[in-house]
Parts: sequence; C-alpha cells; structure tokens
Amino acid sequence: MSIEQLHTQACQRGLSYYIDPMSGYAVMTAIELKRRGECCGSGCRHCPYDHEAVPPEKRARLQAKRSLG
Repeated sequence: MSIEQLHTQACQRGLSYYIDPMSGYAVMTAIELKRRGECCGSGCRHCPYDHEAVPPEKRARLQAKRSLG
C-alpha cells in the first residue's frame, strides 16, 4: 500500500497519525496538522499549509519531492 493510500485511509478514519511501513515512525496526518492552525516549519509530509513556514530552499526541495512521489 502506498503512503498516500495509508494517509487517505487514516484521514477517512479521523486519525491523527499512521505508521510509515518503511521506517516504523508515526507520521501525522493532514487532519492533525490542520488542528495546529499553522505551518510549523518542519517540512511535515502532509502539511496542509503548503510548507509556508519552511525556509525557501528546503520548501523547493519538499515541493519537488512531492511532485515526484
């Protein structure tokens, strides 16, 4: 199952996170990140704020990676 499928299922269930099958880490869903009210600048995988608080150089890399994957 892809990361996007895992994320979609977690969001459909109203969950705050899901477990990344490759790393075993908990990954926050867009639902949880939205509850925070703003981008934290950490480059979260499912940032609903389009990484607006992430430094420009890192933001460009994240957005390029997102468009590939």
